[in-house]
Amino acid sequence: MITTAIFPGRYVQGSGAVEKCLGDELSRLGQKALILQDPVVHQKLGSHIAKALEGKIACQVEVFNSECSDEEIDRISALAQNYGAEVIVGIGGGKTLDTAKATGAFLKLPIAIVPTLASTDAPCSSLVVIYTQEGKFKRYMMIPRNPDVVLVDSKIIAQAPVRFLVSGIGDALATWFEAEDCRIKMAGNMTGRPGPMSAYGLARLCYDTLLQYAILAKSACEQQQVTPALELVIEANTLLSGLGFESGGLAAAHAIHNGLTVLPQTHSYWHGEKVAFGTLAMLMLTDREPEVIDTVYNFCRDVGLPTTLADIGLKQVSDDDLMKVAEASCNQGETIHNEPYEISAENVLAALRAADAEGQRRKLFA
Repeated sequence: MITTAIFPGRYVQGSGAVEKCLGDELSRLGQKALILQDPVVHQKLGSHIAKALEGKIACQVEVFNSECSDEEIDRISALAQNYGAEVIVGIGGGKTLDTAKATGAFLKLPIAIVPTLASTDAPCSSLVVIYTQEGKFKRYMMIPRNPDVVLVDSKIIAQAPVRFLVSGIGDALATWFEAEDCRIKMAGNMTGRPGPMSAYGLARLCYDTLLQYAILAKSACEQQQVTPALELVIEANTLLSGLGFESGGLAAAHAIHNGLTVLPQTHSYWHGEKVAFGTLAMLMLTDREPEVIDTVYNFCRDVGLPTTLADIGLKQVSDDDLMKVAEASCNQGETIHNEPYEISAENVLAALRAADAEGQRRKLFA
């Protein structure tokens, strides 16, 4: 059997990394950079980033248009070509970074990624999630290689609202469960081949790190302070989860997330929040041990992740609408088919209702 793992070219993390390292890292890749920044980053950190790059590399800054859509990728690609960019840089949240990755791949240019949130595991991966301009999941796209550089400034992460960190914890929470089911089934990871033992080991390390340090990291982030616990959880959310999902594989939790996006009521909730509820539904779908289910529900409660459908905008959702979620989760090509269990829309609907009922029960007796 052939196994395959994929990794970013270089991962840099630490307090002050933008100021101390970004210019040098980009200058290794080219002399002219097209920098895509999300609007909040542009407003709050634009001048700081410009100062860090002064004298290191020429750059043109463009502000992201809010959705990683085919239309936005085309727009940024045209701007980069007109500028003569030699490297594409994404600075911001997950959709900004995915757009930069897709642009770099389209233009066959080096890609540098600077997440300003620890809210998803997108930064390190070659996976791009394409949405419609209205925010509905459209498709996955695999670019030919992972980013050349991923640079994470822990001080910037600590200054962001804590909900972003918690969302990243929700995204990372799914990593080991999905990778483990892929391992059992010998399902392909994002390369189409099974992952090596290192991928599954990193996925488990991600889960263990979250259980041990997430509460402490959340407390530090609430105070906008960088502590060892916060550094560990940033690494778990960004690097370990990224390596674990991409080289270990995805399964039900992310497929259920994608299904949830068909309902507009969920669009104001973040990726990791919906993935967290998808993980709870996955535990029901795959008949995990009661002790594991208890641990994960308690963890979600303590860290502030959703445990009911109401927590993601679906308080009075009908069975008809929830069946739309279930059917979309089971679309051909969805990662739910990596599960070593019987999969059907009816089973997914039952798991969603069971996960919601258990969450409601626990809130009633909390």
